[in-house]
Amino acid sequence: MRTAALLLILATNAVAATDTSHFRFIRPLVDTPPTPAQTCVILDASVFAHAAPGLADVRLFNGSSETPYAIRTAATTRSTQTGLVPLNLGTRDGKTTFDLAMPAGTYGDLQLGISAQNFIASVTVSGSQTENTAGGTRLGTFTIFDLSAQKLGRSTVLHLPASNFRYLHLSVGAPVKTDEIESASIISGPATQTLYEEVASSSVVTQRGSTSVIEFNVPANVPVDRVHFIPGERPSNFTRDVTVTVKPSVPPARGESEPPEPISFTGNLLRLHRLEDAQRIDEERMVVDTSGQLYAGSTTWVVKVENGDDAPLALRSVRLEMQQRELCFEAAEKGAYSLYYGDGALASPRYDYAALFRSQKNVVRASAGAEQANSAYQPRPDDRPFTERHPILLWIALLGTMLVLGAVVLRSVSGITPANPDR
Repeated sequence: MRTAALLLILATNAVAATDTSHFRFIRPLVDTPPTPAQTCVILDASVFAHAAPGLADVRLFNGSSETPYAIRTAATTRSTQTGLVPLNLGTRDGKTTFDLAMPAGTYGDLQLGISAQNFIASVTVSGSQTENTAGGTRLGTFTIFDLSAQKLGRSTVLHLPASNFRYLHLSVGAPVKTDEIESASIISGPATQTLYEEVASSSVVTQRGSTSVIEFNVPANVPVDRVHFIPGERPSNFTRDVTVTVKPSVPPARGESEPPEPISFTGNLLRLHRLEDAQRIDEERMVVDTSGQLYAGSTTWVVKVENGDDAPLALRSVRLEMQQRELCFEAAEKGAYSLYYGDGALASPRYDYAALFRSQKNVVRASAGAEQANSAYQPRPDDRPFTERHPILLWIALLGTMLVLGAVVLRSVSGITPANPDR
């Protein structure tokens, strides 16, 4: 309660005045609350495309008053810890058993390092706070597999519920043997789902031999965190390798430096739903992760799906997506808020509100209206020195000076009387 009150005070404090006439674009906010409340609005791709890199020039105004805000990314912070060593490795009732000492904190998916190939096995997992297996809590039974011989991929990930047990006890069915259990890795983080916003979408697929190709043009400064594939119902089972290449859309002008080398990302699409050796397998991977980095210029994204000798995938659509980002602020009673951006001379704001921001439970969700050109827009005055604004004049002055000096030298030389050799 005290934190919310403090943030409200900070949000209503005056901030340094910013001239709104230098912003090119305006987005009025709708559905803002009639009473004071923490309010958040999703920032879509068009804001990134027309704002400065990293949203440095985004400002929020209530009428003519600048309002402090905080930007948060609706993404799960996840980290991977490798090198968990199997303990007490052995066999029991024909199954391979071992324990894992888990680090403190919450974790989710567990990746098993198994050297076996061409297998299907079930894994039963329980957890406890002590190394003793008695009285452990059952977390479930999971299927792992390697179907490389059938070209259907491999998965040794156990999708555990969010857990914080200090010890996990695993029992792996045949045919996995004790000497094939090598290690384990955990992917930790809160059990919240990462939300994404669409950057671009296409259902236009070009076939180049056995390769399906989809292309996108992405404006500068728009992050892309993943490529999401939506296939048709058939085939019911498939595995396809994917390559995503990012390159500048516009080649450099004459005299400019060479463009950076294209950046590539790789991944694999997998859909597998069937009974195999009396065990049910349900596994899908329909995304390829990208870096989410910002590109200074517009870029062309080329997505290639390798079909091999199989029929091409019937892709309903392919989407470029970015992690959802929200701008949050403390709305005043009956406020009339608008986002302003498109002034590249501004640096990122530094608000106390952002430094002390904490998300509240009953946050109000506003939305941004259509982007509008700022009718009051005026370019900023050019504050550069005269010589920087008019470099050609400097060269003209230098050239003039050289001509004058040259004329003086020629005149001096022509006025010299040669010596008489007879004297």
